[in-house]
Amino acid sequence: MGARGEATIEADGREVRVLFTNRALAEIETRLKQSIIAVAHGMADGSSGITEAVHLLRAGMEAARRDAHEGGTVSLADAFQVLDDAGYTKVVLAVSEAIAAVLSYGTDGAEPKNA
Repeated sequence: MGARGEATIEADGREVRVLFTNRALAEIETRLKQSIIAVAHGMADGSSGITEAVHLLRAGMEAARRDAHEGGTVSLADAFQVLDDAGYTKVVLAVSEAIAAVLSYGTDGAEPKNA
């Protein structure tokens, strides 16, 4: 399946799926004008906050929407609602783990297919 990281966030009685791929991470970098590594470090050391978290969440929700071939788009307002319903810590943990899966893809020592 390639470099993918997925998580499900429980938010006010509903499950919200997030998906991260290299494409989704590149979109985050463009929106935030910083590398995903810098954003990840910021989440770990506290220099990133709610603004970064909601952009990460929106990108993950949007990628999951596209992957499921659902109509519409995911807005920042949609992501803020999930953040409000689930809470900052729950969202950041889920998103961080999913992003880490993408960033660490291929580091298991196995040769990539078609290499």
